[in-house]
Amino acid sequence: MFFAENRRVAIVTLLVDEYDRAKAFYCGVLGFECQADQPLGDGKRWLVVKPKGQEGCGLLLAEADGEAQRQVIGGQTGGRVGFFLHTDDFARDHAALLARGVRFLEEPRHEVYGSVAVFEDLYGNRWDLLEPRG
Repeated sequence: MFFAENRRVAIVTLLVDEYDRAKAFYCGVLGFECQADQPLGDGKRWLVVKPKGQEGCGLLLAEADGEAQRQVIGGQTGGRVGFFLHTDDFARDHAALLARGVRFLEEPRHEVYGSVAVFEDLYGNRWDLLEPRG
């Protein structure tokens, strides 16, 4: 076999305008935890956040470098939902995010795959808050 069978997506890069502002939103508002925040030189940092207790994929919050990167902050997925935040209690987390000022783009829906509502992060990236069914 060409590839090892034990592979996983570990980190996904998300362009942000400023490290500390992004960290405050993801950790303070969304309740993520900071897994790493290391200086790399030249003002760059290795800043990884994940939902608390999650073993899977993290977000590398990468400060945009140059105009081309700044132009796509908040639009890396072309306006589609690009991120999916799973929860074990949709009503609890929906209420908590609303109380913290998170902007939901729709009322909660109950679909065959679970309870869901789309929200925007600090930059306009679209996320599903999703409690999967079953």
